Amino acid sequence: MTETFKRRETNNGLSSLLETRELALYYLMDISMALSSLVSTLQNEENFKEETDFPETQIGNEGLTKRILKTGLSWQIPSPGDQVQVHFRGQVLNGASLQSSYDQGTPFRFNLGQYEVIKGWDEGVATMKKGERAVFKIPPNLAYGEKGSPPLVPPNATLIFEVEMLSWITIRDLTGDGGILKKILREGEGWETPRDADEVLVKYEARLENGMLAHKSNEGVGFTISDGHLCPAMSIALKTMRKGEEAELSLRFFYGVIQNSSRNNETNGSAQPDSNLTSLRLELVSWKTVVDVTGDKKILKKIERVGEGFERPNEGSLVKVTYTSKLEDGTIIERKGSEKEPFEFTTQEEQAPEGLEKAIMTMRKGEEATVSIAAEYLSDKINLPTTPANKVLYYEVQLVDFIKEKPFWKMNTQEKIEAGERKKHDGNLLFKAEKFRRASNKYEKAIKCIEFDHSFSDDEKSQANALRISCYLNNAACKLKLGEYTEASKLSTRVLEQDPLNVKALYRRCQAYLKTSDLDKAEADIKRALTIDPNNRDMRVEYRELKLKQKEYSKYEADIFSSMLSKMG
Repeated sequence: MTETFKRRETNNGLSSLLETRELALYYLMDISMALSSLVSTLQNEENFKEETDFPETQIGNEGLTKRILKTGLSWQIPSPGDQVQVHFRGQVLNGASLQSSYDQGTPFRFNLGQYEVIKGWDEGVATMKKGERAVFKIPPNLAYGEKGSPPLVPPNATLIFEVEMLSWITIRDLTGDGGILKKILREGEGWETPRDADEVLVKYEARLENGMLAHKSNEGVGFTISDGHLCPAMSIALKTMRKGEEAELSLRFFYGVIQNSSRNNETNGSAQPDSNLTSLRLELVSWKTVVDVTGDKKILKKIERVGEGFERPNEGSLVKVTYTSKLEDGTIIERKGSEKEPFEFTTQEEQAPEGLEKAIMTMRKGEEATVSIAAEYLSDKINLPTTPANKVLYYEVQLVDFIKEKPFWKMNTQEKIEAGERKKHDGNLLFKAEKFRRASNKYEKAIKCIEFDHSFSDDEKSQANALRISCYLNNAACKLKLGEYTEASKLSTRVLEQDPLNVKALYRRCQAYLKTSDLDKAEADIKRALTIDPNNRDMRVEYRELKLKQKEYSKYEADIFSSMLSKMG
């Protein structure tokens, strides 16, 4: 019995011990769950905190904050309208976990700035770079506000989101009215985009509202942007594209109306003119830059091969070129230079047709171009057939090399005087050729060479002053020929300020005054000149013209006075 009791006693003790262990385990589970909850809460409050050197920053002034966990791969960020692709996980601050794209295994896509997500997302994601990962703390006013989003988001809840920017597709409203929305499917090369005058090569597919293929060009079609092709949207969009870029356009309004043009017959399609396209897929294969050299389309330069660097010939440069000039039908008019022996000449010295010189002075070393030049910019020596089709000459030009004229501010004093004399000489030749505008420009540039003479010696100052007076006088003669009489009188006055006895200056100013009917001033200059040189034949001729004008004016005044009296009577 005693043993049995003892066993019983022992069993009772073992049972008590087991109960104690179960209770302890129960409490440990409670503690573990509490600790787990505490850790979750701490993680929530710490905004998914990971080891990062980036501080929390504020975005805007409405309480949105951001902390970067991983930096992005470039400097670019998306723009409003872009279609972004992100991964995310989120939860309510001190509350429930929210949806996670990581769990679903599918990235989330939305159009930025189009109110498709809460405002905090629109503002926060707009600051992210590709590959960047960040945590956003979004206050209620930028999330679901006072109403919340039951059952997970209570009223006035602050949300925490970890967002990873995967990529985005750029979408632009090209016209500002939603008429042309452009989505970039493939980025182009470089940064340049074509302009109105440029010739582009484009592949495209155009569809109607019902999805039917209207027009297609697999081989590519070439045209000048300003001339347009197929529909208005095409030219507008191409001016925003880079070489090799592919884009999809969504069209509305008149931007998608098919134009009635013979060019459209080049493509295969069943749509009729005035049909309305709703989508257009474009690929800018390439383009050739066309430069309007004179701004009036009289000299157009199409770049066939881009040159080196950024330098271009200036006035007085020694250039080496090869060129062939042709009529529109391909008839060769002239060839100059070869690869082994290029044609050399100095710009702005009447050694090449004016239009060709102007085009060459826009070219870079090694550049090849096709230049169309209207007859008015060609040399008198070139006799073009008089038919309307041959009023333009086409040049195939290569600028092999050039040496720029030394700028006057790099010249020493004697070089400045020599350069001024050369330009004056060039101006004299142009004046004799009755090219008064170009001659005037030469005289002005000659004066610029010696404009700052503070470092000149006394002898050099004397040479420079004589050159300056001569150029002022010659330029005044140009201005008289050009009918710019006020400018002619000003230039003559400048000479008289330095040389009050200069009869030529008095003569030129007198001519200008006669043309503007300043008869009293003209008479004063004539009398002054005849006092200095009584036998000056030119001044005596001007004096006779002055007297004739004075008589005509007196008669005019008398007629006016007589007419007034008759009306009063």
